[in-house]
Amino acid sequence: MRAALDVSLTADQRKQLLAWFRGRTTPARLVTRAHIILLAADGLQNKEIAEKLDLSLPTVRLWRGRFVSDGLDGIESDAQRPGRPRTIDQFKVSKIVEETMKSRPANATHWSTREMAKASGVSQSTVVRIWQNHELKPHLVETFKFSNDPKFIEKLRDVVGLYMDPPEKALVLSVDEKSQIQALDRTQLQLPLRPGIPARQTHDYKRHGTTTLFAALNMLDGTVIGQCLPRHRNQEFLKFLKLIDKETPKNLDLHVIVDNYATHKHENVERWLSRHKRFHLHFVPTSSSWLNLVERWFGEITAKAIRRGTFKSVPALIQSINQYVDNYNRNPHQFTWTASADKILNKIAKLKAIYGSGH
Repeated sequence: MRAALDVSLTADQRKQLLAWFRGRTTPARLVTRAHIILLAADGLQNKEIAEKLDLSLPTVRLWRGRFVSDGLDGIESDAQRPGRPRTIDQFKVSKIVEETMKSRPANATHWSTREMAKASGVSQSTVVRIWQNHELKPHLVETFKFSNDPKFIEKLRDVVGLYMDPPEKALVLSVDEKSQIQALDRTQLQLPLRPGIPARQTHDYKRHGTTTLFAALNMLDGTVIGQCLPRHRNQEFLKFLKLIDKETPKNLDLHVIVDNYATHKHENVERWLSRHKRFHLHFVPTSSSWLNLVERWFGEITAKAIRRGTFKSVPALIQSINQYVDNYNRNPHQFTWTASADKILNKIAKLKAIYGSGH
């Protein structure tokens, strides 16, 4: 077995490596190289580093060797390659990166490669290369929301604890409703799939009404109790709770994970729960629907049975949903939660630090 080269750092070298590793404008490849050397200096072997960073073993060996032979210069720059030398200096690169992240053009919400090239006095291909090296994608935007629930940590630990360490003689059920599912009928027949041509359907449709799917995902075996009801008021939620009561073993307590929708906290629901002691409701924090695993299952039924379906009536839609639930329950799969509460809290803290959130 090949012995890894010893890596020892001076205080200045460690300081520079940490600056590269944490720098927001540091090229992604240099961040990775700095991380490799820092882990090597901490005593990790090449195989351990490769597994930890999801890199190939030859890549780790290469940059470890470069550092041992050439120091920081060995990992900061790539080996010389044939072709015309670079004509844009690092200061210009850093300025383009900074402008991309912290400014916007006067006539748009985000930079395009052409607009940035014009504003910076470089070619469009240069901007493309710089953005690729720094993994910048101004044309993309993702949604986020930090929960401002004052009991966020308490609720998070409660729900994650149920997922990862469920109580004995009890079932944990992830419960929610998917409301306003539309029975849509396309205005013309769908054109079938053909070699080189995807299936096609008209962009317009006829609406034939809606239904609401109530679902309870059993965290023990992945099975689902489902029921379609016209609306999603407290009356319908109570009806679904009664179905859960009927469909589950009477000798088991039921820990039901739900969101903060007012229906779940209605006084009629609370009175019913007070008479059915085996039911225990656990609320996820506000703005944290990602904690409710039944949402994952809703994504699957939407993609496989609803989104591309054609339904001439609400009963036809309900029949399709019920058929999917029945088929799924013949061969269910578990939705396993793997992230601990501490890991989630650490990640949220890092994100808040990065984005300067005051929440």
